[in-house]
Order: sequence, then structure tokens, then C-alpha cells
Amino acid sequence: MGFRLSHLSLALSFVALALAGVAIYRNTYEAIIMNNGSLLQNVSPNFDSLESGVASILTLNNKKRNSDKYLRQQTPEACVFSAVRGVVDSAIDAETRMGASLIRLHFHDCFVDGCDGGILLDDINGTFTWEQNSPPNANSARGYEVIAQAKQSVIDTCPNISVSCADILAIAARDSLAKLGGQTYNVALGRSDARTANFSGAINQLPAPFDNLTVQIQKFSDKNFTLREMVALAGAHTVGFARCSTVCTSGNVNPAAQLQCNCSATLTDSDLQQLDTTPTMFDKVYYDNLNNNQGIMFSDQVLTGNATTAAFVTDYSNDVNVFLGDFAAAMIKMGDLPPSAGAQLEIRDVCSRVNPTSVASM
Repeated sequence: MGFRLSHLSLALSFVALALAGVAIYRNTYEAIIMNNGSLLQNVSPNFDSLESGVASILTLNNKKRNSDKYLRQQTPEACVFSAVRGVVDSAIDAETRMGASLIRLHFHDCFVDGCDGGILLDDINGTFTWEQNSPPNANSARGYEVIAQAKQSVIDTCPNISVSCADILAIAARDSLAKLGGQTYNVALGRSDARTANFSGAINQLPAPFDNLTVQIQKFSDKNFTLREMVALAGAHTVGFARCSTVCTSGNVNPAAQLQCNCSATLTDSDLQQLDTTPTMFDKVYYDNLNNNQGIMFSDQVLTGNATTAAFVTDYSNDVNVFLGDFAAAMIKMGDLPPSAGAQLEIRDVCSRVNPTSVASM
């Protein structure tokens, strides 16, 4: 601040001297002209240009002050959002599928004991098996490396700002949605990271592809979601892919769906089934497919088997803007799910492991 003030004072002094010089020169010239008008008619100085130059100095100085003011007004949150968005955009540019994966990763984090970054913790060999290798996530959930890069980008770009990995997950999901054509929304910061994760919680709390409607309603009700919000969040399946190994498992798939997977072949994790007919666009086609009995997963298609949930499917199929607005609102609500009562929390330095001081106390 002291440097900027001294710099400003010096500039103003220069301007004052320049203006004084112009005034003296003008007065002297006018006095000479009165005595020798004919002699100096053709060497008249351009006072307007001189004064314009001084005005330019003032303008540049004002711009400098305005720029400094703008920089001072930048919030820490703006820096964080920009750092995360740059990483997410690059990841989706490299692989469009990653956008759907990051939305799902945030969902799988928040639905197990709240938005606490638990899904990001690596297992500790011989000691703990966390959520990553729980059956709903093992060889399925992805995007961990993007979150790690986003965390490092925040550290590098926004020094002295402490942001949780759970916050970065929330931002990455929002930015992925916007990148794929969905409706953006505000993400509030302030989440904390859990020092543990819940292997069995991922099994019991996450909706599964084989869940019937009654089970789904109970799981969403446990998180305080309405039926309409449940149907809206299911619309995340309007982007992305499922592994054929999941789709070809009995009970997971809608028997009427037309599949890309060759379920009689030996399947690998690279064999994929798109979840609707436009898997890279966040649109309403998922609901159109449900109304045509072409939902891929069993848990998706059963949404049309109840009059209430079927009506919501039709609402979203009829008006994409209604869906996009409801989905954004439901994502905000999901992003506010708190960690379990009594959970030990911190802001992790590295998203895949608890801080060293935490390890010592475990």
C-alpha cells in the first residue's frame, strides 16, 4: 500500500509540474505575440496537444488506480472458483465423459455421510478400506485425479486460502454441469473433510441400479429429498456411461432397453453403455427415453411405474427448462448435506489422505 501511495504522489507531482509549465509557456508566448505577431504566426505551438498529453497522463493514472481497486476487490472465493474451473474445463475438453464422472463423484460423496470428501481417501494398506473400493465405487467412480489437480491449482494460484476437498468436489460438479449444457448455480464454500470414510455406508446409502422404487424413495427420504427432487437428481443419467459389466448383470438393467453391450462377450471396464441417446449433452433425452420404456438401468425405468414419479418424468420430458432448474436446485440442496454428527473433520492438504497430524492421532 505504501509503495502505491508514493507512486501515486510522484505521478501527481509530475502532472502538476507539467501543467505549470504549459501555463508559463502559454503566457510567455502570448506576450511575445503581442510584440512580434507577424514573426511568430507560423510557429504557433499546439497548446491543445500539450494539455491533451497531460490529460492522458491523468487518464493513465486513473486507470492504474481503478486496476488496483479491481484487484483489491477480488475475493478469495473468485480465485478458488477460477482455479478449479480451469482444471475441470481442460479435463472435459480432453474427455467429455469426465464431466458426468465428476457430477457422479460429488453425488457419491454427499450421499454417504454428507459432503465430506470421504470418497477421495485412498485405502491404507492393512489398516483401512475406504469408500473408493466399496462395491458401488470400485472400478467405477472416477475423476479422482482431476480433483487432485484442482486442489493443487488452488494451492498454487490462491496462496493462504484454505479450501476443503469437499468444496472442490462441489465446484467441479457445478462446473461440469455448466460445461455440458446444464444450468449453473451458486456453490457456497465452507465444507470440511472427514478424517475417515465409510465402506459399508457406500453400500447401504447409495442408490443402486437394482433398487426398486420403494427402496429408492426410502434412500432419498433419508437424505430429506422429496419425490420430485429424487426424479430430478436421477436426471444426472442424461449424461455419461455405465460399464457393460454392470449393465449385463441380472437385475441391473431394464429388460426392454436396446443395449450397445454384447453381454455374451468377455467384458472389460472399457466396454461402455451410454445412459441415454445423447450421453455428452445435459438435456431431457433421459426422460424422453423413460417415457419410451428405453431407460437403461432398472432403477431408472421404474420411475415410470408410479403415478407421482411418472408425472414428474413427463414434466421434465415436456420442458427441459423445468428440469434444468429443478436439477440445479436439487444439487444445491445435496451439496449442503452435512457430515455425520461427531465426525472428525479437517481441511486436507492432499485430497487422497488425511493430514499427517491426523494420522498420528488415529
